[in-house]
Amino acid sequence: MESKKSTSSNKKILIVEDQFIEAHDLQLILEKAGYQVTGIARSVDQAVALIETEKPDLVFVDICLKGNATGIDLAKKLNENHIAFIYLSANSSRSVLEEAKKTSPYGFIVKPFREQDVLITLEIACYRQNFGIESQLFQEKILQESIDAIGASNLNWEEALVQLGKVLQTYMPFDYMQTGFVDNEYNPTGLLRRSFDTYEIINIEKFSKITGVKQQELHDLKSTSPKHEYPKIYQGDSFKSIFNNSAIKRLVIKTFGIKSFVVIPVRIENGGVFNFFFYSRNEEAYSNEHLNLLTKLEIILANFVTKMNRSAKSTIPIREIPATKQPVLEENNFGGFCSMIGTSKKMITVFDYIKKVAPSETSVLILGESGTGKEKVAQSIHNLSNRKNKPLVIINCGAIPDNLAESLLFGHEKGAFTGATEKRIGKFEIANGGTLFLDEIGEMPVDLQVKLLRVLQEKEIERIGSSSPIKVDVRIIAATNRNLEEEVAAGRFRLDLYYRLHVFPIVVPSLRERKEDIPALATHFIDSFCKISEMNPPAIAPHVIDQMLTYNWPGNIRELEHVIQRSLLLTEGDVIREFMIYTTSLNKDEEKSQEFVIQTIHDNERDYITYILKKCKGKVSGVGGAAEILNIPASTLNSKMKKLGIKNQRYS
Repeated sequence: MESKKSTSSNKKILIVEDQFIEAHDLQLILEKAGYQVTGIARSVDQAVALIETEKPDLVFVDICLKGNATGIDLAKKLNENHIAFIYLSANSSRSVLEEAKKTSPYGFIVKPFREQDVLITLEIACYRQNFGIESQLFQEKILQESIDAIGASNLNWEEALVQLGKVLQTYMPFDYMQTGFVDNEYNPTGLLRRSFDTYEIINIEKFSKITGVKQQELHDLKSTSPKHEYPKIYQGDSFKSIFNNSAIKRLVIKTFGIKSFVVIPVRIENGGVFNFFFYSRNEEAYSNEHLNLLTKLEIILANFVTKMNRSAKSTIPIREIPATKQPVLEENNFGGFCSMIGTSKKMITVFDYIKKVAPSETSVLILGESGTGKEKVAQSIHNLSNRKNKPLVIINCGAIPDNLAESLLFGHEKGAFTGATEKRIGKFEIANGGTLFLDEIGEMPVDLQVKLLRVLQEKEIERIGSSSPIKVDVRIIAATNRNLEEEVAAGRFRLDLYYRLHVFPIVVPSLRERKEDIPALATHFIDSFCKISEMNPPAIAPHVIDQMLTYNWPGNIRELEHVIQRSLLLTEGDVIREFMIYTTSLNKDEEKSQEFVIQTIHDNERDYITYILKKCKGKVSGVGGAAEILNIPASTLNSKMKKLGIKNQRYS
């Protein structure tokens, strides 16, 4: 307890609770644990006054308070002041959790609470708060080093701007970035994002061509528009105002479909003011965190512009821009990292999140339906991290037998229980120094969740049958297709574990939400399968592509992969002319409406294996057998055949 007090005594905590007994109980728990309670507020107005005078490190806030303002209203003010907070509520319904989630709380405690609930949630909140500070410092360090390196390179201005955009994109998402001096004629250099890592330079000649406005007219539009000499976010009312009052901004907004933007002016060596504009097609793309980060980067960006402006080889264009080759990186996906394919907006967001979180040590929670590629995301994070040369250990939490779960995760000593004839190293020890991927974490039994939480907090394990703790250094990535907030509300998932894992969530879209990626995915699967099978890859008939784009893909990418494989095996010739997911009915009504009978993945797999067996004339194992073609052990194939009800026979 002494060590606990020594670590907690520096934390100043404010309680915002209008119920006297609950507020008093919470104060006793906190002071007993060594925390300093700076006061108790009964309303939002009282809380605001106390925050101003006491400067608390963290606030416990009840969602329902006396007066018109709620705890959620106060949370918004706390976010503006970068103060961590934990919600108190007598209701953990989905609607409450949804509203609470929007304000990004550091924890959530359901009344009536126990001392253990309060202290564990507070510990998690402090962990997340510390991570936020460390992460911010880490980001600033990475950005400074990267920007300085670009400025010291031999790149010309446009090439350097592309590299700068790629570095900033991870922390300052944009669809279009534009730079230029405030007081000179309109002569900007823009950077339009085409896909994940592909950018196009938009200089004044190209901008004039795209908009159909002559360069002199552009200069005139700028001269009559307001100047931007202070950092500011434009979204909501401020966005509408600048749209109405600035002709040049109105032209940019209309041309690129912009819905919000942020500007950071930097003052360079000669006293001039140089603007960086970051434009987004999302209405609420930017927050005070983005603005604060840009403000901290102001000197670094100013030095970058000054260095580039000094360089004889890359003078920043002020009046004339010589024609230069536009730098474009031809990489539209994460193909180098676990073959993740996609150029859709939602997948680019996923790639951005992966790139942002990979270098850090924080826990990641991957959310998405079955078959969307959550494991690929985990592999990409690991491959881009500093742990990439250490193991990535994958555990399917839904497939762990209850009686073996603890032994599998933490290991056991010889003789620890009946049948333990030798010592076993658990998955945590195997993953030491690397990454542990807990797939389908929502299916983990509650009693095992408790033990997992303890390991995450203590960073040590105990093998079954041993009393000696073993320190482990493991990064946790978890994934689930369940709605964990509903699981928490139903009592099937621990709230403290949820907030421990929910530090950096990544939502992987379903295939029906990214249908524009289907042609590229289909081509990728065709090429991969044909390479393994030593076949010439066939083309896909246009009407088949249309059918793929119409279908809703309940099994997501996994289903698409199965369909492509089956279609390849059943295709004669060099063109896939039939979409092998359905069979059409022959009655007139169904022909008219083109309703299809959808096969399950098991049906597709059964047909697929049966087809291979026919090709191999019933031979399962050995050279030229079905197991060899399918690239699986013969024992696995026999097991699948038994499970799917496939009776083997010799085919002539």
